[in-house]
Amino acid sequence: MAEQRAGPLDGVLVADFSRILAGPYATMLLADLGAEVIKVEGPGGDDTRAWTPPAREGVSTYYLGVNRNKRSIALDLADPDDLAVARELARRADVMIENFRPGGLRRFGLDYDSVAAGNDRIVYASVSGFGADAGAHLPGYDLMVQAASGLMSLTGDADGPPYKAGVAVFDVIAGLHAAVGILAALHHRARTGVGQHVEVNLLSSALSGLVNHTSGYVAGGAAPYRMGNAHPSLFPYEPLPTADGDLVVIAGNDGQFRRLCQVLGLPQLADDPRFGRNQDRTVHRDALRPLLVARLARRTRDEWFRDLTAAGVPCAPITTVDGGVALAEQLGLDPVVTVNGVPGARHPIGFSETPPRYDLPPPGLDEHGDDIRAWLTATTGATEHDETARSTRPA
Repeated sequence: MAEQRAGPLDGVLVADFSRILAGPYATMLLADLGAEVIKVEGPGGDDTRAWTPPAREGVSTYYLGVNRNKRSIALDLADPDDLAVARELARRADVMIENFRPGGLRRFGLDYDSVAAGNDRIVYASVSGFGADAGAHLPGYDLMVQAASGLMSLTGDADGPPYKAGVAVFDVIAGLHAAVGILAALHHRARTGVGQHVEVNLLSSALSGLVNHTSGYVAGGAAPYRMGNAHPSLFPYEPLPTADGDLVVIAGNDGQFRRLCQVLGLPQLADDPRFGRNQDRTVHRDALRPLLVARLARRTRDEWFRDLTAAGVPCAPITTVDGGVALAEQLGLDPVVTVNGVPGARHPIGFSETPPRYDLPPPGLDEHGDDIRAWLTATTGATEHDETARSTRPA
């Protein structure tokens, strides 16, 4: 067996005071890349431990999906002894991440200013719902942000009610933004020796994640509206019916549209002045759509998928999550990794020299508490330059 190489974040100690999704997702990504992540949980554990169904051997799959490669310690911050352990962990950490209400950790001396006073190299990441100013009192639930950001107004049939996305999309985006911010701050620290406070909020992540829709409003004054599966600036770029089911068909440029017309046996459409250019197709979509649908109805979805793909026309059948996993397997992407019998999604980034690691399954509550306490007690009072004290691998 090949020797496991150190990850790109080997030697980085992360004190993870976050829970639910955005923070734990960010720290799992860091843990996969070699960081030592210590998950600090309250006496009842991360809320998602109880978010079932579904479950695997009695454990929430929601929790399992974002907590591998971590060690768990349960601490009651209202208990002086546990609080001392939490503060020592923060003093030793390279990174601390939390998603309490803004200011919520101040009374424990675990806010950024308090932690930085004893650890000026700390990269301290705070994740909130609506920022630390006028929105500080608002709880940070993804569904609230989907509603307040405008995403729900864009999701669903044009003449139907607003819908949420099928996944907590802004929690995930905020988690990615937090990970990017942490990595940037670590790079800055490597150059300057100085840590800093990284702040991410779900609403700002949402407005960034709405990309062309936000830009359409702030740069063009066009407030987007719900269009079902249609795209405001491209056509075709949506599911279209075939003889036995819908197929997503995309013409992202004029060349792709011409190839689509060739495969459909409608080459004249590419020369029609109403359809030759993307902006014209978008304006005249109501005239073009029935022409495409009538031809697609002659054959099955799989037949069109095969022939359009061969011609270089982007298209895809609409499948379920199990179908997505099966497609990734078919394409050789190896989407599933199993750690001590617990399967999960593979880390999404590949590295030629420092591949992700999959060492620890998602921990039980306080599974590593005794080891972590012993390690922190043994190093309490050591200087930051003491290499033994800076060890990031509790026994």
